[in-house]
Amino acid sequence: MEISDDTGFSDLARIIPVFPLSGVLMLPGGNLPLHMFEPRYREMVRDSIAMTRLIGMIQPRETDRESPIGEPDLYNIGCVGKITSFRETDDGRYYLTLRGICRFDYVEEVPNDKLYRTALVSYAKFRADTQPVDDEKVLDRDAFLASLRSFFDRHSIDVEWETLAKVPDVPLVRSFAMTCPFEPSEKQAILEASSVAERARMVMSLIEMALAQPGDSRTIQ
Repeated sequence: MEISDDTGFSDLARIIPVFPLSGVLMLPGGNLPLHMFEPRYREMVRDSIAMTRLIGMIQPRETDRESPIGEPDLYNIGCVGKITSFRETDDGRYYLTLRGICRFDYVEEVPNDKLYRTALVSYAKFRADTQPVDDEKVLDRDAFLASLRSFFDRHSIDVEWETLAKVPDVPLVRSFAMTCPFEPSEKQAILEASSVAERARMVMSLIEMALAQPGDSRTIQ
């Protein structure tokens, strides 16, 4: 298979191991803790640590359709992350943290002799993901924090509001996008947002929609 480099991403592998996990969102710049206990994903972590330390997070589609290899069909867009820390238990399980780097287009499944899945991906559409934007102002902070306060009060979650108020807009949106109990399709829409500002508006709208639903029992991850 001939693979051409995506301009500007020569340091990111084009064929990566992928971890299909519904309802889990990783965004560029975010830290995602994971517990790997299935044999195929323990193998994936071992191989990733030995090579690039890259793992692609991607959600399976909410359908019964399967890929050509008989596995669940996947969304078209995921996010690649790098293992920044890990701990192996005595029985071979892994606790690790992935640092989100860049979103990718899922191009095609790549057959292999491993227990886990690998895919050919393209980063070409997502060059902006690698540019630092954490100081960008994308929120009506008073409105956003008021909605968060109502959301946390509903779920009896204690928050250090003085500390939270000092967090810049982009990391604040990223954190709550990744941890709030949105539906898998909603998390996919957040991932696919065309800009950080659009992602902020989407997260704000989803929090307000959750507040409008009486008796919502979903909890923060």
